[in-house]
Amino acid sequence: MSEFIAITFDDADQGLAALGSVRALEKDGKIHLKDTAVVTKDADGKVSIKNESSSGTETGAVVGGVLGAFLFFIFPVAGIIGGAAIGALVGRAASPGVDGTFVKEVADDLPAGGSALFLLIKGGDVGLLIGA
Repeated sequence: MSEFIAITFDDADQGLAALGSVRALEKDGKIHLKDTAVVTKDADGKVSIKNESSSGTETGAVVGGVLGAFLFFIFPVAGIIGGAAIGALVGRAASPGVDGTFVKEVADDLPAGGSALFLLIKGGDVGLLIGA
């Protein structure tokens, strides 16, 4: 079962710094992430979203590449288009990742100069994040 955590910060750099701390926990094998996103809003109100690839995207790319290569030998143009389409569908079904609509809603509500960190956790000791 996955757990979703969203944390907002008053400083634009704190979201990325917190992600670095969480990645250190992941590297140590104490937590397992499915997807992450960091949103920052500069002083002028411009929003930047850094959404890392989820495992569903990776799965879709692999499946699409294999199917596309196979179909390419039989139907060259259809193989490329079909592989990409099937890969996208498989990726979406395999793991939807962090909800983009929710990320946008939080980004709209961030104060100028603020940031937010979104974590989709697939395992490990979530309690360690309190001190991260």
